[in-house]
Order: sequence, then C-alpha cells, then structure tokens
Amino acid sequence: MNPPCGRCNKPVYPTEKINCLDKYWHKGCFSCEVCKMALSMTTYKGFEKKPYCSMHYPKTSFTIVTDTPENLRLKQQSMLNSQALYKEDFEKSKGKGFSVVADTPEMQRVKKTQDQISNALYKEDFEKSKGKGFSVVADTPEMQRLKKTQDQISNIKYHEEFEKSRIRSDAPPPENRRDYEGNEEQPSNPERFSQPVRQMRPAAVAPPSGGKRYQAMYGYAAADADEVSLQEGDLILDVEQIDEGWMFGCNQRTGQRGLLPANYVRPV
Repeated sequence: MNPPCGRCNKPVYPTEKINCLDKYWHKGCFSCEVCKMALSMTTYKGFEKKPYCSMHYPKTSFTIVTDTPENLRLKQQSMLNSQALYKEDFEKSKGKGFSVVADTPEMQRVKKTQDQISNALYKEDFEKSKGKGFSVVADTPEMQRLKKTQDQISNIKYHEEFEKSRIRSDAPPPENRRDYEGNEEQPSNPERFSQPVRQMRPAAVAPPSGGKRYQAMYGYAAADADEVSLQEGDLILDVEQIDEGWMFGCNQRTGQRGLLPANYVRPV
C-alpha cells in the first residue's frame, strides 16, 4: 500500500516519492510552508517536521529566565561541584592526595629550626668562599669599656690637632692709641693707627744672637707664655725672622725674649 503525502494526504507512488522529515512527499508538494517555493533535498530546512526555505526558516528566540533564589542556589551548587571535580582531577594528575597540614606549635618549632640551620649553612659557605673562618665577637662590658676609651683618646687627639692648626683672629687693638674724635686735625700717618692682622703663630725657637734691631709701632699684649708684650716705641734686639708673620726677639725695656707679630714692628 502506498503511503499518504505529508501535505495533500494522497497516495504517493514510488516514481514521485520523496522521503524526508519522517514523511513521504510528492515532488510538487515538497515546498516551503510560507512561500510555496519548490524545494529539494539540498535546499530545504526543516522545523517541527515541516519544510522551509532559507528565507522563511523560523528563527529561534531566547527566553529570559528569572534570577530567583532557587536558580541562584542551583548556580552556586553547580560552581561548587565544578570546583570539587577540578580539584579531584588536579590531585589525580599529581599522583597524590590533597591534605592540609595544621600550623601547630610543633610545626612552627621545626620550621624555625630549619631556618636557623639554613642561615648557618649559608654563613659557613660564605666565609669559606672568602678564605677565612666566621667568628662572632660578643659585646661584653670589657669590649664596651675599650671602645669608649678609644673614642675618648680619638677626641683628645682631634682637639689637640685643631688647637695647633687654629688661626688666631682675635688680635687686640693697638695700645696708646690717641682718640681723635672731635679733633679737627687729622693724623699725618693714617697707617700708624691701622689695625694689623695677626698670622698663625709657629713654635717658639730661640735663634742665635746677633740679629737685627726693630722698633714696635703698636702695643701688643702677649696671648701665650712664649710671646713678648710690646708698647709703642719699644726697641727689639736680636730679631730673627721665623716665618712671614712671626719673629723672635728680645724686648730691651722688659728683657723678655719670645715671639712677636712681624706686622707690629719695623726695622731701625
């Protein structure tokens, strides 16, 4: 018995039979459900067991699902299952199980001991590479006392060197200097009353006798025991030049012998 056609329900003979979409069709009945365009086995598109052309093929539409608490719970459950499966596969790939080690006091002590051993080995290797041993010097009270004594000695030496190299810049003004304030007459020699500049004083060394004679132009008060005090007009005997700024001589008025500034006296 010949089966009926899927569109006209009339018998379909074998010479005109098309078997598609679980039905039998006449060649003229196998057409688009919308535009009735004739279709073939290569040009049709099936939807709900009905033939359509590519132009009128029904498009699927998406349905919006409400994000209800039940859906959220299912979503979270699916994520948890996925993570559990991932961890299981990961541990199987490593060939061992997954275990959590508690951070107990015993584990902390073992970890600290291992860190200390590692540091000791590192220091030992470092010292061996330098070619000498590693030794730690304890900071005992004796070591602290020695360190403090060395600091004090260093400070004393520093002050001694500083005092030796210090340049004196506190020269006193000339003595017996007249006050010309209010006086109409001007001094005939202004350089006579100008303040000379003191130079750095060298060590006092007595030169041989028979030196030159000089006369003091200004008064000078000795600042150290090896210096000579001067008054204007004093005669200095046996003068020897020590350096550019200092001389050595004997004050005829007082009999003192010692150093005196070179810019306070003039040759006679």
